[in-house]
Amino acid sequence: MNKLFRRIIGKRKKRTETPPTRVAVIGGGSWATAIVKMLSENNNRINWWLRNREAVKHIQKYRHNPDYLSGVQIHKAKVKPHENLKEAIKEADFVFIVVPAAFVQDALASLTPADLAGKVIISAVKGIIPNGHLLVTEYLEKNYGVLSHQTAVVAGPCHAEEVALEKQSYLTIASEDKTTAQKVAQLLACRYIKVATSADVVGIEFCAVMKNIIAVAAGITHGLNYGDNFQAVLVSNAMQEINRFLTRLNPLQRDLNGSAYLGDLLVTTYSQFSRNRTFGNMIGRGYTVKSAQMEMNMIAEGYYAVHGIYDMMSELQVDMPITKAVYKILYEKVSPMLEISILRDRLF
Repeated sequence: MNKLFRRIIGKRKKRTETPPTRVAVIGGGSWATAIVKMLSENNNRINWWLRNREAVKHIQKYRHNPDYLSGVQIHKAKVKPHENLKEAIKEADFVFIVVPAAFVQDALASLTPADLAGKVIISAVKGIIPNGHLLVTEYLEKNYGVLSHQTAVVAGPCHAEEVALEKQSYLTIASEDKTTAQKVAQLLACRYIKVATSADVVGIEFCAVMKNIIAVAAGITHGLNYGDNFQAVLVSNAMQEINRFLTRLNPLQRDLNGSAYLGDLLVTTYSQFSRNRTFGNMIGRGYTVKSAQMEMNMIAEGYYAVHGIYDMMSELQVDMPITKAVYKILYEKVSPMLEISILRDRLF
């Protein structure tokens, strides 16, 4: 009787279990690895596409990414690494794009609009597509016909390295469709990740881009031996600069003191994990752009982003002295010492 009872209860449990959500992640870097870890905390089944074939084989065998966040154990039952992108996203209802902005076009080149039809596409890319200076959501709509209600953006002060250590972190999911934002938030929320939602897609996506430019500036000034006092002034002026840009581009009532705006800016400009700050620090110490990129072996999104934002600020005629200084240092090869001394007199 007891065995029969347990068998009946077991069958009932199986019937009432919620099927896992089918998710695909595109990208093999540290942020992609962190997102896979977050998704694995919930009832999700993740197809993970990585460009590096050897990394795919390594993860299949050893259950960790050999190149990034190698301490993160990949959940065997929930995560399946893939070499074939079309196969990886075929059955997915949600697709996370987590590659540097400069490589998004190449990463998605094998896909057609039909491959993305009916899916929710989430951009975790904090950069601008170089050709045409498009945000990822704009690029998806223009080239793949992905409508705004099918897209979402992941932002917030959340370094991959701290996710790996399961330190308390915060994310914001922005989408024009409230239901879409809530669904994506549920995929990622767990005991160490708190997730909020927002409708300000443009503001949050551009802030995620621009904070990388400011982090490069902060790194440059640090490399030139400017102190904390100057950096505090730099960051407060940067927030005003971002506000002027967004007000001209997309005037909405938004509180830029929120974690998706100011919080993300602060962690990117101050944190030891910030690759944009690290990149800027190397430039300030005398590295060329190429030598800094080679030594880092990681992408600093701010380098690509500042070109697009500089063009946009010129077209919109917005006063953005920090962005202008970073552009001149990185693209016009003006001396960092000279350019920051000019910038210094513009700030207060």
